[in-house]
Amino acid sequence: MSTSNVTHYDYLFIGGGIAAGYAAEGIREVDKDSSIGILSSDMDGPYTRPALSKKIWTDEAFTEEDVPFNTAEKTGADVLLETVVTSIDKETKTVTTKEGRTFSYGKLLLVTGGEPQTIEGPEDERAFTFRSFEDYRKLRDLSGNNQHVIVVGGSYIGTELAANLQLNNTQVTLVYPQDVLGDKRFPLELAKEFEESYRKAGVTLMNKSRADSYSKKENKLVLNLENGKTVEGDALVLGLGVKPRLSLAEKAGLDVQDGVIVNENFQTSDPDIYAAGDISAYPDPILGRHRIEHVDHARQSGTVVGKNMAGSSVSYDYTPYFYSKVFDISWKAIGTLDPDLDIFIDHVDDGKVAYYLKQNKPVGILTWNVEPDLDKVRDVLKNPPEGTDKLRGLIQSKKSDS
Repeated sequence: MSTSNVTHYDYLFIGGGIAAGYAAEGIREVDKDSSIGILSSDMDGPYTRPALSKKIWTDEAFTEEDVPFNTAEKTGADVLLETVVTSIDKETKTVTTKEGRTFSYGKLLLVTGGEPQTIEGPEDERAFTFRSFEDYRKLRDLSGNNQHVIVVGGSYIGTELAANLQLNNTQVTLVYPQDVLGDKRFPLELAKEFEESYRKAGVTLMNKSRADSYSKKENKLVLNLENGKTVEGDALVLGLGVKPRLSLAEKAGLDVQDGVIVNENFQTSDPDIYAAGDISAYPDPILGRHRIEHVDHARQSGTVVGKNMAGSSVSYDYTPYFYSKVFDISWKAIGTLDPDLDIFIDHVDDGKVAYYLKQNKPVGILTWNVEPDLDKVRDVLKNPPEGTDKLRGLIQSKKSDS
């Protein structure tokens, strides 16, 4: 595998997240023997990231031992941790790391994921963005015992952490810029219900508030808001979203726009380089050219790209879904969730289905405490009926389907 100072892998990955873990297993479905190398900046091998803000806080049977994929053991891949790649040379088919090591490849996969957004403040182990397994371990140590954790951000990470910390004997203040929590995604009626669930649970809510910076005051952390207010707490967790890590692809001369442009097989503009997961801008069969940051896409795209790197020709004809569960609200969605669109809300059993309409046809569907057949949801978006009369009762809970 090593020649002089160059280490060769038949399949080389840059990035070690969910998509990487699934891609390694996808390769092994087709190619049992060729070498796989995974260069990851993380301190842990591939693992199930969504559980870190969801299941591990609410399911006592799910422990830290259930988080890792055990990719090296399952696939025989070499997983090199805390390894940062600085350049790709398409002509020589090599990559170089920050430490000066060189790796060559037969096929290269970019699964570099996203860079968490942060704010200014002094380095402190109690203040951090939430992205990794190590971040979870730090937060678990800082939570409970009625400690006060400030959570910044009103999207997936922020809302899930705020809810699950509150359920784990932790005082929580949630800081978010929206007028109503979730109102940039949900219809106002549902956003109000969403926000009220936090209020009822005892979370302190600070809406219309943007974090500017943080500082230390004795043994406390102080969050400074743009409106001049401050919040003191024992720990500070930032869930401000991520920006896709595209610089390696850009410097390598690949076709990059909002993401790395790939075809239906996840090949980039270089046929020996592939991209999947958060950074891939792929041709979605329903939504068109699209880039999506969510676990469902990471899993599905990882499996498909792995198979294709190993010689299969599997077209990605899948439209991923979003999901989350906080307190007693469980929601799933596919498509465009823009509350500025016309919205029709259908009441289904004890839940609701919201249809986001453009030219009187659904372009996005949100299910709220309804367990839908997601293939049915995709079919409605692919072949949208016109008019709300035809939408009533169209999506039902699986248990209600006759």
